[in-house]
Amino acid sequence: MDSNDYHSPYNRYEALLGAGVLEYIALPAGSAFAALQQFHDTSHDWLFGHLSYDLKQETTQLLPGNGNPLVTFKNNRSNGIAFPDLYFFRPQVVMLLQGQQVRIGGENFTRQQAGEIYEACLQMPANIQHRHHTITSRPQSHLPRAAYLKTVRALQEHIHRGDCYEVNFCRDNFISGVNVHPLTLFDRLNRLSPAPFAAYYRLEDQYLLCSSPERFLQQQGHSIISQPIKGTTRRFADAAQDAQARADLYRSAKERAENVMVVDLVRNDLAHTATQGSVQVAELFGIYSFAHMHHMISTVKATRQENMPFTAVIQHAFPMGSMTGAPKLRVMELIDQYEPVRRGLFSGALGYITPSGDFDLNVVIRSILYNAASRHLSFPTGSAITFYSSPEKEWEECLLKAEAMMKVI
Repeated sequence: MDSNDYHSPYNRYEALLGAGVLEYIALPAGSAFAALQQFHDTSHDWLFGHLSYDLKQETTQLLPGNGNPLVTFKNNRSNGIAFPDLYFFRPQVVMLLQGQQVRIGGENFTRQQAGEIYEACLQMPANIQHRHHTITSRPQSHLPRAAYLKTVRALQEHIHRGDCYEVNFCRDNFISGVNVHPLTLFDRLNRLSPAPFAAYYRLEDQYLLCSSPERFLQQQGHSIISQPIKGTTRRFADAAQDAQARADLYRSAKERAENVMVVDLVRNDLAHTATQGSVQVAELFGIYSFAHMHHMISTVKATRQENMPFTAVIQHAFPMGSMTGAPKLRVMELIDQYEPVRRGLFSGALGYITPSGDFDLNVVIRSILYNAASRHLSFPTGSAITFYSSPEKEWEECLLKAEAMMKVI
């Protein structure tokens, strides 16, 4: 079977690399989006970096009906990884792969220097030399099966009472006191579960090894797109069985209900910074196949208002609806109430910003996070809880999404 048939017509590059740090910003939630805009306005250069889910602290004031200038969330338990809430850096070297062309640039680069980097890349081995890992500890979680099922039922009680319609609920998986070689793990993960928004990201002792299938937000000129995923099913080796699973996903009333709720949320998020009447659903309930799963993906498009800062577009849409639920403010409160560990970079976004202010950001899911200093490794997973959810099936979906990471580890 084809391991991955998702080829987005919206992708500008096949791969990008940003390496070396000329300057950077690292900030907690508070005024991080404004600082990012100022940093870009000053540098007018490529920026690479991330937005942690915990920047939600800075976006709640933008939500309709929120009378408080800032909502204070209560979940302060560390996730053991400790990425800053926002980090972006201006790289010394930028490499862009597009078709058969590789563009190489950087601060005051000459053509000769770019050529030397290209030649050095050609000398690198085609395959990464894998380092052997002996990991004897089984992953642990603050939400084992019984606690997870109980919590899902508690969230469904909130749905029954009308507090919310859908909540994306996540559980942590972690191993403490473990030594790993991050590049080896990423290479194995990328081979086992190739994904269009995969990334290898290092910030000093912190690593993100990402095999994300989901785009959060992209801006090209005045065009904005978001491509939320809601709806997942397992793939099968037998072609007929696999085709049936794909068809069942498309027809599933439950999965369609989850997807359309998130699409409506994204439409509302983009409308705040879009020209009037420009928000439209370019594709609804598209079914796409990846290495281990079929996903239901919709595409929402909009046209950005003139003179609207690119950070305003991101801020109004963050955190992404596919990782929160609806209505967004209430479900973020419930997430902090019921999830025992801060999400941190998980369910945040990673990506790049161009010198002109265009950007492309993924959703940080299907990822291994590792802190080499504390030797802590984690790979959270989650699913959307609705009125119709079966707690046992939601548990199974969390396990399915963790399969590739488990095999790699």
